[in-house]
Amino acid sequence: MSSPTDNKDAAPISDIGELTAYLAEGARVPEDWRIGTEHEKFGFRNDDLRPPTYEGPRGIGALLNGIADRFGWDRAYDGDNVVALTRKHSGSITLEPAGQLELSGGQLKTIHETCCEVEGHLREVRSVADELELGFLGMGFQPKWRRDDMPWMPKGRYKLMRAYMPTRGGLGLDMMTRTCTVQVNLDVGSEADMVKKFRVSLALQPIATALFADSPFTDGVPNGYQSYRSHVWTDTDPDRTGLLDFVFEDGFGYERYVDYMLDVPMYFVYRNGQYVNALGQSFRDFIGGRLPALEGERPTLTDWADHLTTAFPEVRLKRYLEMRGADSGPWNRICALPALWVGLLYDQTALDAAWDLCKDWTLEERHHLRDSVPRLGLRTTHRGESLRAVAERVLAISAEGLRRRNRLNRNGVDERIYLDPLLEFTAAGISPADRKLALYHGAWAGSVDRVFSEFAY
Repeated sequence: MSSPTDNKDAAPISDIGELTAYLAEGARVPEDWRIGTEHEKFGFRNDDLRPPTYEGPRGIGALLNGIADRFGWDRAYDGDNVVALTRKHSGSITLEPAGQLELSGGQLKTIHETCCEVEGHLREVRSVADELELGFLGMGFQPKWRRDDMPWMPKGRYKLMRAYMPTRGGLGLDMMTRTCTVQVNLDVGSEADMVKKFRVSLALQPIATALFADSPFTDGVPNGYQSYRSHVWTDTDPDRTGLLDFVFEDGFGYERYVDYMLDVPMYFVYRNGQYVNALGQSFRDFIGGRLPALEGERPTLTDWADHLTTAFPEVRLKRYLEMRGADSGPWNRICALPALWVGLLYDQTALDAAWDLCKDWTLEERHHLRDSVPRLGLRTTHRGESLRAVAERVLAISAEGLRRRNRLNRNGVDERIYLDPLLEFTAAGISPADRKLALYHGAWAGSVDRVFSEFAY
């Protein structure tokens, strides 16, 4: 989750049109389109596999300080606690509520650069974590430990959310403490380009969920799901999650998304280094100077940018589009997610082909995919065929888009190489979750403990 910026002295918003303009100003010409990849991972102590607390000589705080000291990262604080690291041209390292470590990468030109960035980040983390006897695992849902076993990081935002989430859904605290994702953030060229990319990526998001499904365990046993992480979002908070059916309606654009966000209840306002409790309050009232938490004060565009981070739909719009449907996983699948979506969205021929594939899907069909994929994955049926067949067509479109991009590495290989893990799973008709379940019922003899050694970074 993003960290806010304290900018209370900026000019207050005087008109809702400024909110629309803020989103529209993110558009770039295709030559300037970039790729921003984020991934989260679970930490664990090597001796007992428990998630590390923030405090202590082997805690997450010690890890962050070690990375900062050794590799030249700048510290960011919440009160007296280091909760994030930043470095020029390297993005940021942040903490999810239970200490899941997230890299929010830089804006890069190619997926080759993305893979180098991820590899470098994991090398730095391992360098410090090994000395603390910590390991890290990429999966969609914590496979072993119960919700009550998970620690909480000392961030004011999470303290507010921890109290609020149980009032909105049964699995919100699980979302905060026991899930990990990988996502890619991609640019748009205009409002029309944004609309088409939003519709394609929202319709096809369940295919990504199925391809990356890797959360088949809860509390140490199989849970009956391919992507339990994806299921968790269905019972988190109906005000800020879901498929956003209005995106497919005539007339959708930036203004309609602003209307949606103005109806998303607030979490907080960040002032003087503190999170002001605005839970359930209205950003519309904030614009009018009627926010109960800050009576008479009006928001800045920084407050609006913070508010945009508090909605969690399958695809999220900021000044770019965020693809949010995938479980976290190993290094090669972190590279595969941007490859999938860059191939589909950054080549016009591929984007047109992807839209042709899904443009006549009905609302009911889109919801059927969203509701079925968490449990069934690629075995979900769609129009009388398995989702595996649809995924193969989507991957073929993406591969052609990457071929036409023709971005080569030093060995003369283009970005299609990063789709290989997804092609292998679809060819075999299985998911990452299926692979782990087979090990659980076979070589692991009914224990998830070996996932921490065999699949750790």
